[in-house]
Amino acid sequence: MDTSHSSDLSPISHRFVMHWGEMGSRWGVNRTVAQIHALLFITGQPMHAEQIAGTLVVARSNVSTSLRELMNLNLVRVVHQLGDRRDHFTTSTDVWELFRTVIRERKSREFDPTVGMLTACVNDPDFAAEDPGARKRIADTLALMNALSSWGEEMLRLEPATLMKIMKLGSRIQKLLREGRTTP
Repeated sequence: MDTSHSSDLSPISHRFVMHWGEMGSRWGVNRTVAQIHALLFITGQPMHAEQIAGTLVVARSNVSTSLRELMNLNLVRVVHQLGDRRDHFTTSTDVWELFRTVIRERKSREFDPTVGMLTACVNDPDFAAEDPGARKRIADTLALMNALSSWGEEMLRLEPATLMKIMKLGSRIQKLLREGRTTP
């Protein structure tokens, strides 16, 4: 890769951006989309499309397409800078805000349609004619997904410090439940 333009990034930032792109492709996100998001996140500064293209050494058209996708995912927004007519793009530098945005977007695009389909199946008049085992599995799946959805929404409403405390509890919660205690 030609790094003449990417020299704007420190070696650590460059590594971060490149790795985020690799991870993005594993998460089902285009590599350039993930790299652009990582670049905006790590620099913490609004950038115009030409800066992004130059820094990442990618085609300007690829940057435009990727920025539209990031805006559709609510991860990037347009900002304007005084004296510059070009659109500049920025993302939140708050990891918790980004986490919440990603979770909400993925939930609405991937999880909620499945809950809707399962609900439609259960409410379908022909559902009663299904094999009892299939009915139970569909109903159980719907119940689990509804419970996960409610729990997830509750977790997303918590302050980051509280959420970190809950995450750090980890296996101690299992131990408490096994012992039959309800308070720590």
